[in-house]
Amino acid sequence: MSRRHAVRSENLRLALAQEAARVMVEHGIRDFLMAKRKAAERFGVVDHAALPKNTEIEAALAQYQRLFAPDAHAETLLRQRRAALRAMHCLAEFAPRLVGPVLTGTATAHSEVQLHVFADNAEALILDLIDRAIAHEVAERRVKMNAERVLAYPAVRFMIDDQPIDATVFPADGIRQAPVSPVDGKPMRRANLGEVQALIGDQPRFDSAT
Repeated sequence: MSRRHAVRSENLRLALAQEAARVMVEHGIRDFLMAKRKAAERFGVVDHAALPKNTEIEAALAQYQRLFAPDAHAETLLRQRRAALRAMHCLAEFAPRLVGPVLTGTATAHSEVQLHVFADNAEALILDLIDRAIAHEVAERRVKMNAERVLAYPAVRFMIDDQPIDATVFPADGIRQAPVSPVDGKPMRRANLGEVQALIGDQPRFDSAT
């Protein structure tokens, strides 16, 4: 491959990553593959080898948020993390962990708060929500544990402060092994209640959010 071709290829990957990030922010798309496909369609790219990695899209997403709406993004993220903290207090019995874009800081206004909770019987968590009169839906999440292993776990969806919460229920010993991240394939980062509180303490305060 010539140097000129390599540079052109790199520039195309960057442009595709930036476009994928834009559609994730502006259209509420959460799936990296779908965002890649929409970016490729806009640029007329049919060669899948030219598509950016998820890590490149995540970096472009962070850059987009810093450049185009830093204050709005910071305020939205603060509200999402506060809702996460309140949900985690409600579910404290189930050792909740915050995961995903709200934890990493790349969440958009369309992002759900993603939690991992731990109980050998998912019904215990559901009964807890019923006791608290929290309306909820029961669902199922397929979770990738490694390259060859994908497991199905129950999940519950509910609202806290108008923010959607999606909590996947792992067995009690599931706290020992995090599933792999859809971004980089490494073990997913998980934050406990204290760590989320510290994140909120590090964020700026907004009058409209107090």
